[in-house]
Amino acid sequence: MTERITSSGAPHGRRPPPPSTDSDGERPPPARMALGGHTWREIAHLLANLPVSLVGFTYVVTVLSTGVGMTATVVGLPLLALGLLGARQLGKLERARARALLGVRVEEPSPLPLRRGGGTFQRMWLALKDPVGWRTVLYEFIRLPWGIATFTVTLVSLFVLWPVLPFITRGLTNVDRAMVRALLSPSDELERRIAELESDRGVVVDTAAADLRRIERDLHDGAQARLVNLAMGLGLAKEKLLEDPDSAAAMVAEAHGEVKLALQELRDLARGIHPAVLTDRGLDAALSAVATRCTVPVKVTVDLEARPAAAIEGIAYFTVSELLQNISKHSGAKSASVDVWRTDERLLIQVHDDGRGGASLDAGSGMAGLAERLGAVDGLFVVDSPVGGPTTVTAELPWRGREHEARRG
Repeated sequence: MTERITSSGAPHGRRPPPPSTDSDGERPPPARMALGGHTWREIAHLLANLPVSLVGFTYVVTVLSTGVGMTATVVGLPLLALGLLGARQLGKLERARARALLGVRVEEPSPLPLRRGGGTFQRMWLALKDPVGWRTVLYEFIRLPWGIATFTVTLVSLFVLWPVLPFITRGLTNVDRAMVRALLSPSDELERRIAELESDRGVVVDTAAADLRRIERDLHDGAQARLVNLAMGLGLAKEKLLEDPDSAAAMVAEAHGEVKLALQELRDLARGIHPAVLTDRGLDAALSAVATRCTVPVKVTVDLEARPAAAIEGIAYFTVSELLQNISKHSGAKSASVDVWRTDERLLIQVHDDGRGGASLDAGSGMAGLAERLGAVDGLFVVDSPVGGPTTVTAELPWRGREHEARRG
């Protein structure tokens, strides 16, 4: 049997041998980089240390020499304050470089609250005593000799110590990582806590402003409009009192109905601000009253030996009220329960229903608003609501007793 010969000259069905590239007829392996991408990023960081440290060192020396040297004049301290603010920006760039090349995740320090710092002198003093700015100055000051050393060692190792270059770069960049974490991180847990409290204060202010707008809108569109109609109706009745007593009596009767509706709207508005039953009888009675307005049977259990502070009591009441409204509108539940108790220095609230579930803390939802309000007073808000139900919402508030309010008063 003869074999078929292909155009390449090899028998059909057989793979042609690879073309020889050397005397032995074997192809060499493809060329590959001996170092990984992470090592190359570390090398790039070390080589960039020299130019970056030169810029930073020049900046801080100029700022310190100019600002400190001119402190006897009017412009010395303002120049130093502006220099420290600029040092903050250098630190931001260094954190970004370490994040990109070294994989160091360092949180950004909280910004200086210059807009709330009062007058010009208070703002300048706030910048002058900024620990983040001074630590960045120290970082840039000691970086120049380190930048020269790392640049020299890395450049020489690229040509002379190639086999051990990954170990050298790892050791040098570990020192860089330590300096970034030590000098460019936020001051401590206290500074992060201050940033959280500043954010929470903003939430409280926004919430209070929204509540005031809601009350103003309700008064303008509801009770105020009814009272205006009432005044107009009584004015017309007064004019017709002598010439058409029957029409005047009908107008007075209509005005009487408007008065009742206006009073009801004012009571509802007052209940929305702070219900009287909460002030007079506490959470147990107030939550029981809210539960009666829910379209789902609700079992309320309040186990408190003493009443919390009025502010905490109000937040707890409105949290449960909002959750019960959600149950009435969206849950499709057949029953629900509300449990309130105290554990150590925390007030715990748990609202449970057997509805369809699917509740979430997505932005823009009512649940997200409740979570923000509780977070603003150092509280917690947890939603467990798988699709198909049941839903359990747990809220936690700091406990402050009435005696705390008395001391403050």
